[in-house]
Amino acid sequence: MPDEQPYNPLDRQSLADSVVDALLHREPRELPPPESFIGAGVYAIYYTGDFPPYQEIAREHARRSYSRPVYVGKAIPAGSRKGRATINPKAGPVLFQRLAEHAQSIDEARNLKLADFRCRYLSVDDIWIPLGESLLIERFSPIWNTLITGFGNHDPGSGRHNQARSSWDVLHPGRPWADRLGAGRQSKEELVALLEQHSNPRPSP
Repeated sequence: MPDEQPYNPLDRQSLADSVVDALLHREPRELPPPESFIGAGVYAIYYTGDFPPYQEIAREHARRSYSRPVYVGKAIPAGSRKGRATINPKAGPVLFQRLAEHAQSIDEARNLKLADFRCRYLSVDDIWIPLGESLLIERFSPIWNTLITGFGNHDPGSGRHNQARSSWDVLHPGRPWADRLGAGRQSKEELVALLEQHSNPRPSP
């Protein structure tokens, strides 16, 4: 008979679970939050609208509200991005700013309505933020993290607009800087077909 492994509350999986569970117990809020706040952390964004390619998400939301995020992400203190982590980094309002950036992207998209989105967010000690984000992606496989990617992209800057548009910008055109990029690697029709296949996979022969 195999030995049962003792529970270790400090192993990586347990720590990640605790971060994710704390996030998921928070009430969904409007996107962006109405007031700025200080902190870094993780977040989940939910879609409640009727964009036809997202019918599966709408059905899931009808069964159990806010059970399936369309996107998850993180916001970390600026120094952490450059390998200059400190014992007590000053995060500033980075989590709020990231959510506000996402709200602007959605608002600029010509086939999405910002009012159809909600978010959960959690300020987290910066050392646990990447772990929490990884588990959120693993647990939910949000379509904007896995299938329709590029939502979190920024303007590549002057002189670099020969890059291809992301899948997200092909499916949801409207961001002014993205409209100046080259054609995407897949057409809108191909992306819609990809979503339909994902929602209704063919049975194995």
